[in-house]
Amino acid sequence: MQDIIALATPFFGVILIGYIAARIFKRPEAGLAWLSIFLVYFSLPALFFRLVAQTPFEELSRWGFVFSTTFATYAAFSLSFVVGYIVTRGRIAEATIQAVAGAYSNVGYMGPGITLAALGPAAAVPTALIFCFDNALLFTLVPLLMALSGNERLSFGPLMLSVAKKVFLHPFILATLAGIIAAYFQFSFPKPIDNILTFLSNAAAPCALFVMGVTVALRPLKRVPWELPFLTLIKLVVHPAIVLVVLSIVGSFDTVWVYTAVLMAALPPALNVFVLAQQYDTYVQRASSAVLIGTVVSVFTLTGALYLTTQNLLPTDLFP
Repeated sequence: MQDIIALATPFFGVILIGYIAARIFKRPEAGLAWLSIFLVYFSLPALFFRLVAQTPFEELSRWGFVFSTTFATYAAFSLSFVVGYIVTRGRIAEATIQAVAGAYSNVGYMGPGITLAALGPAAAVPTALIFCFDNALLFTLVPLLMALSGNERLSFGPLMLSVAKKVFLHPFILATLAGIIAAYFQFSFPKPIDNILTFLSNAAAPCALFVMGVTVALRPLKRVPWELPFLTLIKLVVHPAIVLVVLSIVGSFDTVWVYTAVLMAALPPALNVFVLAQQYDTYVQRASSAVLIGTVVSVFTLTGALYLTTQNLLPTDLFP
């Protein structure tokens, strides 16, 4: 168990450091802008490119795995949406943000660091695939539901164009697609450029976790809406359980791939929950609370998931 605590401590520790730093120095949130640009446009894309480009191309076409994990995220989203729809008495916009809180894992900031540290380089491809397709799913569902609610005032054609841009022009997804092309042609950059990409990749996890801690600290918890425990339960417990069940139904997968999918689903809600709430001016304060509460509770649930996966205590096929 000491090894598991040692594995999880750096991740939650850096989040705590960011939280404490924000409380002590009290700088405005605008100060995070350049660090966020560094993360979103340079460091994390470099990480995803290298993860995928160094993988044999045939490993990137595991469509059964892609379908299973994406469907599991959709199921968690749908379940959370039903909870939100009931709680808000039919307000689709608020229910949509609640659904994001119950389904959108922190796959960008925490995902690669956690899975690679716990499971090694073999987790690189499933991590990248889950990130890519989960983002594509959620970047598609949210604008469509917001349009249905009346918050996104675009006609069908411009709305579809907006959705396509958000999906295919996202830096992470562009970097992953570039990595797929590099893997297909077995392309590698000259050593100096590869060293720069490695340098940028190594900065991704600590910078992202620090930003997460600062961001949470700048949005203090004022109250806990009664639906948040349900959304937190779906995100941290039900979502990984759905992943395990669906992967078992669809077929046999490598142990590392199954464990990667479970860990990615067990991650706390992404900061993008708050970003989307701000973008649509819906459920903003409670979205911040969802991220904070989910992150705190995940200290225990994610540590438990790490223990089960690193000790090979979790069955990879529930229906042998």
